[in-house]
Amino acid sequence: MWLRSVVTEVIHAGVYLSEVRTVSGPYNSNSQPPAMWRYSGNQMKRWRTKANVSREQLAAASNYSPDTIKSMEQGVRMPTPRALDVADELCRAEGLLSAAKEYLQREKFPVRAQDFMAREREAISLWWYEASLIPGLLQTESYARALIENRIPALDQETVEERIAARMERQALLVQQKPTVAFSFVLYEAVLRSPQTDVKQLHRLLEASRLRNVALQVLPFERAFSDALMGPMVLLETRDHERFAFNEGPFASELSADPEVVSRVTDRLSMIRAQALSPAESARFVERMVDQP
Repeated sequence: MWLRSVVTEVIHAGVYLSEVRTVSGPYNSNSQPPAMWRYSGNQMKRWRTKANVSREQLAAASNYSPDTIKSMEQGVRMPTPRALDVADELCRAEGLLSAAKEYLQREKFPVRAQDFMAREREAISLWWYEASLIPGLLQTESYARALIENRIPALDQETVEERIAARMERQALLVQQKPTVAFSFVLYEAVLRSPQTDVKQLHRLLEASRLRNVALQVLPFERAFSDALMGPMVLLETRDHERFAFNEGPFASELSADPEVVSRVTDRLSMIRAQALSPAESARFVERMVDQP
Protein backbone atom coordinates (compact mmCIF):
# COMPACT_ATOMS: atom_id res chain seq x y z
CA MET A 1 0.00 0.00 0.00
CA TRP A 2 1.35 3.37 -1.07
CA LEU A 3 1.69 4.99 2.36
CA ARG A 4 1.52 1.98 4.56
CA SER A 5 4.95 1.01 3.32
CA VAL A 6 6.27 3.72 5.64
CA VAL A 7 5.69 3.85 9.35
CA THR A 8 4.41 7.36 9.48
CA GLU A 9 -0.65 28.20 8.19
CA VAL A 10 7.48 28.67 2.62
CA ILE A 11 7.61 30.60 5.92
CA HIS A 12 4.87 33.22 5.71
CA ALA A 13 5.61 35.73 8.45
CA GLY A 14 6.58 32.89 10.75
CA VAL A 15 3.34 30.98 10.42
CA TYR A 16 2.48 27.36 9.61
CA LEU A 17 1.43 23.88 7.08
CA SER A 18 1.90 23.03 10.52
CA GLU A 19 -1.74 23.54 11.29
CA VAL A 20 -2.01 22.70 8.76
CA ARG A 21 -0.31 26.22 9.05
CA THR A 22 -2.12 28.81 10.97
CA VAL A 23 -2.12 31.13 8.02
CA SER A 24 -5.36 32.98 7.43
CA GLY A 25 -5.71 33.88 3.79
CA PRO A 26 -8.30 34.33 1.09
CA TYR A 27 -10.79 31.51 0.86
CA ASN A 28 -9.99 29.24 -2.05
CA SER A 29 -12.56 28.07 -4.53
CA ASN A 30 -13.11 24.83 -2.62
CA SER A 31 -14.13 26.29 0.73
CA GLN A 32 -16.60 28.84 2.03
CA PRO A 33 -17.01 30.44 5.42
CA PRO A 34 -19.57 28.66 7.64
CA ALA A 35 -23.16 29.58 6.77
CA MET A 36 -23.80 30.89 10.28
CA TRP A 37 -20.93 33.35 9.94
CA ARG A 38 -22.40 34.67 6.72
CA TYR A 39 -25.94 34.85 8.05
CA SER A 40 -25.02 36.52 11.34
CA GLY A 41 -22.73 38.98 9.58
CA ASN A 42 -25.43 39.83 7.08
CA GLN A 43 -27.94 40.45 9.87
CA MET A 44 -25.47 42.65 11.71
CA LYS A 45 -25.00 44.75 8.58
CA ARG A 46 -28.76 44.98 7.96
CA TRP A 47 -29.50 46.10 11.51
CA ARG A 48 -26.63 48.60 11.42
CA THR A 49 -27.85 50.08 8.15
CA LYS A 50 -31.45 50.24 9.39
CA ALA A 51 -30.34 52.06 12.55
CA ASN A 52 -28.14 54.46 10.55
CA VAL A 53 -25.06 53.38 12.48
CA SER A 54 -21.82 53.65 10.51
CA ARG A 55 -19.31 50.85 10.35
CA GLU A 56 -16.79 53.20 11.97
CA GLN A 57 -19.16 53.87 14.88
CA LEU A 58 -19.70 50.17 15.49
CA ALA A 59 -15.96 49.54 15.23
CA ALA A 60 -15.12 52.22 17.77
CA ALA A 61 -17.80 51.06 20.22
CA SER A 62 -16.73 47.42 20.03
CA ASN A 63 -12.98 48.12 19.97
CA TYR A 64 -12.41 46.61 16.52
CA SER A 65 -11.09 48.16 13.34
CA PRO A 66 -13.61 49.05 10.61
CA ASP A 67 -11.98 46.46 8.37
CA THR A 68 -12.59 43.77 11.01
CA ILE A 69 -16.24 44.74 11.27
CA LYS A 70 -16.46 44.66 7.48
CA SER A 71 -15.02 41.14 7.36
CA MET A 72 -17.56 40.03 9.99
CA GLU A 73 -20.42 41.53 8.01
CA GLN A 74 -19.18 39.82 4.86
CA GLY A 75 -19.05 36.49 6.69
CA VAL A 76 -15.34 35.87 6.16
CA ARG A 77 -14.66 36.31 9.88
CA MET A 78 -16.84 34.96 12.66
CA PRO A 79 -18.87 37.76 14.34
CA THR A 80 -17.62 37.78 17.92
CA PRO A 81 -19.89 37.87 20.99
CA ARG A 82 -18.61 41.36 21.80
CA ALA A 83 -19.35 42.69 18.33
CA LEU A 84 -22.84 41.17 18.35
CA ASP A 85 -23.67 42.54 21.80
CA VAL A 86 -22.46 46.05 20.95
CA ALA A 87 -24.26 46.00 17.59
CA ASP A 88 -27.42 44.78 19.33
CA GLU A 89 -27.31 47.73 21.73
CA LEU A 90 -26.35 50.38 19.18
CA CYS A 91 -28.90 49.19 16.64
CA ARG A 92 -31.67 48.58 19.21
CA ALA A 93 -32.13 45.03 17.98
CA GLU A 94 -33.70 43.97 21.30
CA GLY A 95 -31.60 40.86 21.67
CA LEU A 96 -32.05 39.53 18.13
CA LEU A 97 -28.37 40.03 17.23
CA SER A 98 -27.06 38.87 20.61
CA ALA A 99 -29.11 35.69 20.24
CA ALA A 100 -26.82 34.62 17.39
CA LYS A 101 -24.03 33.94 19.90
CA GLU A 102 -25.69 30.68 20.88
CA TYR A 103 -25.42 29.37 17.32
CA LEU A 104 -21.92 30.54 16.53
CA GLN A 105 -19.02 28.28 17.33
CA ARG A 106 -15.51 29.55 16.98
CA GLU A 107 -13.59 27.30 14.62
CA LYS A 108 -10.41 25.90 16.08
CA PHE A 109 -8.57 26.09 12.76
CA PRO A 110 -8.46 28.53 9.85
CA VAL A 111 -11.11 27.83 7.24
CA ARG A 112 -8.48 27.02 4.63
CA ALA A 113 -7.23 24.19 6.86
CA GLN A 114 -10.56 22.69 7.93
CA ASP A 115 -11.01 20.32 4.98
CA PHE A 116 -7.55 18.93 5.60
CA MET A 117 -8.23 18.56 9.33
CA ALA A 118 -11.39 16.58 8.64
CA ARG A 119 -9.48 14.18 6.38
CA GLU A 120 -6.60 13.97 8.82
CA ARG A 121 -8.95 12.68 11.53
CA GLU A 122 -10.00 9.88 9.16
CA ALA A 123 -6.48 8.94 8.09
CA ILE A 124 -4.99 5.49 8.40
CA SER A 125 -1.65 6.66 7.01
CA LEU A 126 -0.10 10.08 6.57
CA TRP A 127 3.14 11.15 4.94
CA TRP A 128 4.30 14.71 5.62
CA TYR A 129 7.26 16.62 4.18
CA GLU A 130 8.26 20.02 5.57
CA ALA A 131 10.82 22.39 4.09
CA SER A 132 10.64 25.26 6.58
CA LEU A 133 8.59 24.53 9.72
CA ILE A 134 8.05 21.76 12.25
CA PRO A 135 4.73 20.00 11.46
CA GLY A 136 1.96 20.98 13.86
CA LEU A 137 1.65 17.41 15.13
CA LEU A 138 5.24 17.60 16.40
CA GLN A 139 5.46 21.14 17.76
CA THR A 140 6.05 22.09 21.37
CA GLU A 141 3.70 24.68 22.83
CA SER A 142 6.47 27.31 22.88
CA TYR A 143 7.27 26.68 19.20
CA ALA A 144 3.59 26.93 18.28
CA ARG A 145 3.23 30.14 20.29
CA ALA A 146 6.23 31.73 18.60
CA LEU A 147 4.63 31.13 15.19
CA ILE A 148 1.05 32.02 16.02
CA GLU A 149 1.76 35.12 18.10
CA ASN A 150 4.02 36.64 15.46
CA ARG A 151 1.97 36.28 12.31
CA ILE A 152 1.12 39.30 10.16
CA PRO A 153 -1.54 40.62 10.39
CA ALA A 154 -1.67 39.89 14.10
CA LEU A 155 -4.36 37.68 15.62
CA ASP A 156 -6.26 38.80 18.70
CA GLN A 157 -5.08 37.13 21.92
CA GLU A 158 -8.24 35.05 22.29
CA THR A 159 -7.69 33.53 18.86
CA VAL A 160 -4.00 32.97 19.60
CA GLU A 161 -4.79 30.97 22.74
CA GLU A 162 -7.51 28.97 20.99
CA ARG A 163 -5.23 28.11 18.07
CA ILE A 164 -2.42 27.00 20.38
CA ALA A 165 -4.78 24.86 22.48
CA ALA A 166 -6.27 23.30 19.34
CA ARG A 167 -2.83 22.45 18.01
CA MET A 168 -1.81 20.78 21.25
CA GLU A 169 -5.09 18.79 21.36
CA ARG A 170 -4.57 17.70 17.77
CA GLN A 171 -1.33 15.94 18.67
CA ALA A 172 -3.36 13.20 20.36
CA LEU A 173 -3.70 11.78 16.83
CA LEU A 174 -0.19 10.37 17.23
CA VAL A 175 -1.11 8.04 20.09
CA GLN A 176 -4.88 7.71 20.42
CA GLN A 177 -5.94 6.21 17.13
CA LYS A 178 -7.51 2.76 16.84
CA PRO A 179 -6.41 1.23 14.59
CA THR A 180 -3.02 2.87 14.89
CA VAL A 181 -2.25 5.41 12.19
CA ALA A 182 1.11 5.22 10.41
CA PHE A 183 2.89 8.58 10.30
CA SER A 184 5.95 9.47 8.23
CA PHE A 185 7.58 12.86 8.68
CA VAL A 186 10.50 14.05 6.55
CA LEU A 187 12.09 17.35 7.61
CA TYR A 188 14.52 19.37 5.55
CA GLU A 189 17.59 20.30 7.59
CA ALA A 190 16.63 23.99 7.41
CA VAL A 191 13.62 23.19 9.63
CA LEU A 192 15.97 22.05 12.40
CA ARG A 193 18.27 25.05 11.97
CA SER A 194 15.56 27.72 12.19
CA PRO A 195 15.62 30.20 15.11
CA GLN A 196 12.37 28.81 16.53
CA THR A 197 13.72 25.26 16.83
CA ASP A 198 15.27 25.15 20.30
CA VAL A 199 16.61 22.20 22.30
CA LYS A 200 13.19 21.50 23.79
CA GLN A 201 11.74 21.18 20.30
CA LEU A 202 14.54 18.86 19.22
CA HIS A 203 13.82 16.65 22.23
CA ARG A 204 10.15 16.62 21.23
CA LEU A 205 11.13 15.31 17.78
CA LEU A 206 13.22 12.55 19.33
CA GLU A 207 10.37 11.63 21.66
CA ALA A 208 7.91 11.37 18.76
CA SER A 209 10.37 9.36 16.68
CA ARG A 210 10.37 6.63 19.35
CA LEU A 211 6.66 5.95 18.87
CA ARG A 212 6.25 2.68 17.01
CA ASN A 213 3.84 4.17 14.47
CA VAL A 214 6.02 7.20 13.66
CA ALA A 215 8.97 7.41 11.27
CA LEU A 216 10.99 10.62 11.37
CA GLN A 217 13.61 11.36 8.72
CA VAL A 218 15.91 14.30 8.04
CA LEU A 219 16.83 15.49 4.56
CA PRO A 220 20.31 17.06 4.91
CA PHE A 221 21.32 20.14 2.94
CA GLU A 222 23.74 18.19 0.79
CA ARG A 223 21.03 15.72 -0.31
CA ALA A 224 18.44 18.31 -1.29
CA PHE A 225 17.22 18.59 -4.89
CA SER A 226 14.90 21.00 -6.65
CA ASP A 227 11.57 19.36 -5.80
CA ALA A 228 12.54 19.28 -2.12
CA LEU A 229 12.77 23.08 -2.14
CA MET A 230 9.26 23.62 -3.51
CA GLY A 231 7.58 23.69 -0.12
CA PRO A 232 5.57 21.36 2.13
CA MET A 233 3.53 18.41 0.87
CA VAL A 234 1.21 15.97 2.63
CA LEU A 235 -0.29 12.70 1.45
CA LEU A 236 -2.93 10.81 3.36
CA GLU A 237 -5.18 7.79 2.98
CA THR A 238 -8.50 7.62 4.82
CA ARG A 239 -10.26 4.63 6.34
CA ASP A 240 -12.34 4.45 3.16
CA HIS A 241 -9.07 4.22 1.21
CA GLU A 242 -9.51 7.63 -0.36
CA ARG A 243 -6.19 9.27 -1.17
CA PHE A 244 -5.58 13.00 -0.86
CA ALA A 245 -2.69 15.34 -1.52
CA PHE A 246 -2.36 18.63 0.32
CA ASN A 247 -0.20 21.50 -0.88
CA GLU A 248 0.08 24.91 0.71
CA GLY A 249 1.73 28.19 -0.19
CA PRO A 250 1.72 31.50 1.68
CA PHE A 251 -1.63 32.65 0.23
CA ALA A 252 -3.46 29.56 -0.99
CA SER A 253 -3.84 25.88 -0.20
CA GLU A 254 -5.29 22.90 -2.02
CA LEU A 255 -6.61 19.54 -0.85
CA SER A 256 -6.99 17.34 -3.90
CA ALA A 257 -8.24 13.82 -4.62
CA ASP A 258 -7.36 14.17 -8.31
CA PRO A 259 -5.42 10.97 -9.14
CA GLU A 260 -2.98 12.92 -11.29
CA VAL A 261 -2.18 15.34 -8.47
CA VAL A 262 -1.95 12.52 -5.89
CA SER A 263 0.38 10.59 -8.20
CA ARG A 264 2.63 13.58 -8.79
CA VAL A 265 2.94 14.37 -5.09
CA THR A 266 3.50 10.69 -4.31
CA ASP A 267 6.40 10.58 -6.77
CA ARG A 268 7.98 13.68 -5.25
CA LEU A 269 7.62 12.46 -1.70
CA SER A 270 8.95 9.02 -2.62
CA MET A 271 12.10 10.62 -4.01
CA ILE A 272 12.47 12.89 -0.98
CA ARG A 273 12.12 9.95 1.38
CA ALA A 274 14.67 7.95 -0.62
CA GLN A 275 17.20 10.78 -0.38
CA ALA A 276 16.61 11.43 3.33
CA LEU A 277 18.56 9.79 6.13
CA SER A 278 17.07 6.60 7.57
CA PRO A 279 15.05 6.96 10.80
CA ALA A 280 18.02 5.68 12.84
CA GLU A 281 20.47 8.01 11.10
CA SER A 282 18.02 10.87 11.50
CA ALA A 283 17.72 10.27 15.24
CA ARG A 284 21.50 10.42 15.57
CA PHE A 285 21.53 13.61 13.46
CA VAL A 286 19.05 15.28 15.83
CA GLU A 287 20.89 13.97 18.90
CA ARG A 288 24.13 15.57 17.66
CA MET A 289 22.29 18.88 17.30
CA VAL A 290 21.04 18.58 20.90
CA ASP A 291 24.60 17.96 22.10
CA GLN A 292 26.06 20.92 20.22
CA PRO A 293 27.04 23.80 22.55
